[in-house]
Parts: sequence; structure tokens; C-alpha cells
Amino acid sequence: MIKCENVTKKFDSFTALDNFSLEIEKGSAYGLIGANGAGKSTLLRILAGVYVQDSGRITVDGEPVYERVDTKKKIYYVSDETQQYHNMTLKEMKNFVKLFYDNFNEESFNRLVGVLNLPLNKKLAAFSKGMRRQAAVICAISAGTEYLLLDEVFDGLDPTMRLVVRKMLVDAMADTGLTVVMSSHNLGEIEGFCDRVGLLFNGSLVFNREIDTLKGSVHKVQAAFAREVTRDDFKDIEIMNIKKQGSVYNIIVKGDEAKIKQRAEELGAMLCDIVPLSLEEVFIYELEVLGYDFDGIDR
Repeated sequence: MIKCENVTKKFDSFTALDNFSLEIEKGSAYGLIGANGAGKSTLLRILAGVYVQDSGRITVDGEPVYERVDTKKKIYYVSDETQQYHNMTLKEMKNFVKLFYDNFNEESFNRLVGVLNLPLNKKLAAFSKGMRRQAAVICAISAGTEYLLLDEVFDGLDPTMRLVVRKMLVDAMADTGLTVVMSSHNLGEIEGFCDRVGLLFNGSLVFNREIDTLKGSVHKVQAAFAREVTRDDFKDIEIMNIKKQGSVYNIIVKGDEAKIKQRAEELGAMLCDIVPLSLEEVFIYELEVLGYDFDGIDR
């Protein structure tokens, strides 16, 4: 298990994580979402032992990470940047990684390189961004760790390669019980891969929920009423957003679907449809409630 307890991390006057607490179960796929600067990358770097928190406690399987070699051997971190390997070939990168991970699986590495048809003796500086991502994920999976931390791993991959990388990760989880923690701006990938998701905002955790439960708790109601309605008419239901387009209201609501529909009927709804939301839509409306400005974004 990964456990964060009241973790705070500052960079000069900027607070990247603010009294942050989270538990991630072993064997799960966990997604971190949030706007730029929310604290996602800082959290991953602390979990990897790159940074040390200013206060609070971080443990992996009950042991601290920072400057603990035995704990770090359980963890592989793929940064959102791969420039540190630019002067290496993929073969040299593999040999470098093997120096630190005793359980590196050469057979797995060769198989995955073959699947993606990557050149072993070409400098990574000559690779495309997507190819460098693939190389990093191959080494990460082959390292044989129990925990894999991925920062924007799907960035730069075309749709076909996203499917291939996702399948590699799913297979690794099934074969070894690997725990994957990933941040991504591609919420479709988070939605399609992760069991649970955490939304970070200004260094704090807004929610930590199973994805299916999260999506099932937020609804878009499209309704037409015989009269004007406002938030006050839904006083017993949490309204996240309400807009009128012509004669139809689009209302983003949290709560039980049956209760929402009953309230709309009590208000004289002539038409009432409840439409499921994507994770991206839930993300946008949650941040709007917190004061994030999405003016001008077409939804």
C-alpha cells in the first residue's frame, strides 16, 4: 500500500502539496487528475523518492521512501520528461536501468521491443517523442518492480500506440500484480484504465473515488419547465451548474438519479432526460465549483 499522511511540500512561497493525505491499495490502477500546478507531478516525485516532503509521512508497504534503497527498488518512476536518456541508445538505457533493479526481466524487455519494433542501437535523441515514451514504458515494465509511477505517459502517443501501451500495462498488472499510479491530461485514458481517481486542486485532494461510482453520482439533467427555475428550486439537491438554452435547461446535479427526476417532475418538468457524463465533464464541473475559470470552453 502507498500511504500519504498530512504531506506538505513547498517550493519557496509556492505550496505544491498542502496537508495532503491519500491511500492507494496494492494491485490497483490509480489515476491522478487536476489542472497544471495542482500537485500531481510533485506527489509522484515524492512517492519515487526524488523529493522529500517538508512535513507529514509517505510510506510504501509501511516503509519510508526517501534515501531508502530497499524501498526504492520496489518503485519505478517514469517522468514526464525523458531528456536524461537522450545520449543513450535503447540498449544502453536498458543496461543502465538494470544497474538499479535486480529483478529486471530481459525476456520481457526483448518481447516488448519486438512488439513496438523499436531500434536497439539508435540514440534516443533521434527517436520521436512517442517512441521515447514507448522506450521508457518498456524499461519500466521490464524493471520488475511492484509499483509503477507514470507522469503523462500517454503524452505524444498516437491512438494506436496508446492502445498498445495500455495493453502492456494491463498485462503487467495481470501477470505480476503491479500497482500503477498515473497522472494524465488525457482523461479518456484514465477513465479506460484506472479503478480509482483522485482530483487534486491547489495541492489538496478534492475527492478519491472509484471511477464508476464517481460518474454515477454526477448527472446532466436536460429539462423543459413551464416556468423559470433557479438553484433555489432545487434546495434539497446539490446543483453544480445550471444554464438555460432556449426553453431547455442544462443542469449538472449531484445525487440520486431517482430523487433528481422526482424533483424535476414536482417543478412541472414537461421534458426531463438524465444524460451520463464522461470523466472529463465531471472533472470540469468539479473544478468550476472550486472556482476554476473555464469561460470560453465549449461543452
